[in-house]
Amino acid sequence: MSSNDLVLNRFFTQYIIEDLIENYNNQTYYSIIKRYLENEKEQNNGELISKIYKYMSKNYRNEYFYQNTLLNKLLLGRHSINTTTALTQVPIGKSKADFVLINGKAVVYEIKTELDNFDRLKMQITDYYKAFDHVCVVTCEKNFDKLNMLLDNTSVGICILTNKNTLQFKKESQINTKSLNYKNIFKILRKNEFENIILEYYKKLPKTTPVFYYDECYKWFANIPLDKAYTMTLIQLKNRNKVIKEQFRNVPYELKSLIYFYNATISDFLKLDKFLKEKYRG
Repeated sequence: MSSNDLVLNRFFTQYIIEDLIENYNNQTYYSIIKRYLENEKEQNNGELISKIYKYMSKNYRNEYFYQNTLLNKLLLGRHSINTTTALTQVPIGKSKADFVLINGKAVVYEIKTELDNFDRLKMQITDYYKAFDHVCVVTCEKNFDKLNMLLDNTSVGICILTNKNTLQFKKESQINTKSLNYKNIFKILRKNEFENIILEYYKKLPKTTPVFYYDECYKWFANIPLDKAYTMTLIQLKNRNKVIKEQFRNVPYELKSLIYFYNATISDFLKLDKFLKEKYRG
């Protein structure tokens, strides 16, 4: 794994995919294709993207590669987009959850690639348990022994992204509700989501001036029994990221995570399909 590959961190990003499907033009995309591939002008964009991803799978498994593997093998493989929702970059305390999978329960997956260290892991896990009751760390094979020692006698699960790019759950995550608290759970929710919870529980919303409305809603939320408030929160979070299933099925494996979190419209899907089928223009 080489530091010369750092440019690949810019490849599978929202900015580049938006630029490509809207403008069919992005200099970072062109420079990476020219740098890593040959005979590029004879191939279409979909083939080129697939080859870059294949290179990454062997030489540079960055955070996007891990996240995309989790989404494909867990959300789309083990579960279903009909019953399960994934979230990314969820702010909790001083941390951001890399990947959260919600169905009957919610699991935070903290990604630690071959490029990462474990310096902040303890703090991150502490933060995650303030808002969710299951946490699992995903890392590579060479990090397993060290991670296993760090997480010994904890409820945190361990998942390994093997050298063959499969997922192995070496240790299942166990429920841990000791640190759940109203403040961190409430901060995850959007306005319509916490209003839905309050309306369902109290059958009405607070009547107060706009400047005090958020604080008043929090007070009402914090008076719901914690286990009930948590369950109701998961129901709201599960309603996020409603992808257009028929169109999403046609998205290539390599782009599944990127498009899932893009909130793409039908128009976006059509533009993406056209771009992928077109010959490379660079």
